[in-house]
Amino acid sequence: MNKFRLIAYYLPQYHPIPENDRWWGKGFTEWINVAKAKPLFKDHYQPHIPADLGFYDLRVPETRQAQAELAQQHGIEGFCYWHYWLGGGKLLLERPFEEVLMSGEPKFPFCLGWANHSWTGIKFGAPKRTLIEQIYPGMHDHEAHFYYLLEAFSDSRYITVDGKPLFLIFRPQEIPDSKRVMDYWRELALKEGLKGLHIVGADIEITSPLSLVFGCDAAFYNRHRLIGEVRFRKISFIRNFQDKYRSLFMKPLVYKYQKAMKYFINPGECDLNEYSTIVTNWDSTPRLGWHGLVLHEATPDVFRTHVKQVLFKVIHKPYENRIIFVKSWNEWAEGNHLEPDQKYGKVYLEVLKDEIEN
Repeated sequence: MNKFRLIAYYLPQYHPIPENDRWWGKGFTEWINVAKAKPLFKDHYQPHIPADLGFYDLRVPETRQAQAELAQQHGIEGFCYWHYWLGGGKLLLERPFEEVLMSGEPKFPFCLGWANHSWTGIKFGAPKRTLIEQIYPGMHDHEAHFYYLLEAFSDSRYITVDGKPLFLIFRPQEIPDSKRVMDYWRELALKEGLKGLHIVGADIEITSPLSLVFGCDAAFYNRHRLIGEVRFRKISFIRNFQDKYRSLFMKPLVYKYQKAMKYFINPGECDLNEYSTIVTNWDSTPRLGWHGLVLHEATPDVFRTHVKQVLFKVIHKPYENRIIFVKSWNEWAEGNHLEPDQKYGKVYLEVLKDEIEN
């Protein structure tokens, strides 16, 4: 058994869906953005081209099996599949996980994360537009959502904390009357024979007690995308200057990964209800062009330092709560992946395995 509970975010994209056909063109997947990415400044590492697994299609069960084997061999406990329930029963990108659930393969632990945000798009420098909106029709919809999830919660592969299925919510603060919703879901879980739910809120500051605010049992906060706001929180004119410079010269926002690392985590040991995140890298220019953010000069050696820092923060916890989310397994269009690429191969995975074992 590993000393740590590493759970890697998993993007169930990389297969055509009617909505993407309509928005971006027939047969679109994010491999298109990944493959056409170009360096936007000196020594900018782009494109990231996959190695061992290639440009895969997640409708192929052999691909999903190979991903699970690779993750398991390098100390990952399981995948957190992003799950898109837009309200009113509307789902997106559900096919890969539904096939994992129905087939019983791969036999690799998993949990679900509700990516409760509207889908937006930027194309050819045009302003951001809403493609499909996240809505919350009411308690009847939350009930339907729970019963859609129940089969997954009841699966023997589902990741638990103290016997309770772990469910991550990307933006709990945006759910109207979220504590009532979370409490209702826990009641339904007990009614259906589960021990309850362990609900983790993402993208929120760590406050205590969380259950009184959003109804969560634990939380974590990712600062990698907001590094400029965090670093220059009290110096707004610097942020304004950056924005004007980028617009004038059409340059992405660039920070060195090594300098940004200290903003990924809070200082000191984690509280029991605070979970940490390992940030593999971040470069959203394949998806957003010069509107994106780049954590520059991310290398396996610097990544090793970051991994050490995160492991040290949580080692004091009981094993059940020694959870670390890894961002991410396969977010290729954000330069944010553990899957092997042609530049580094499996080195990032090997670094992770080495530090876990040590």
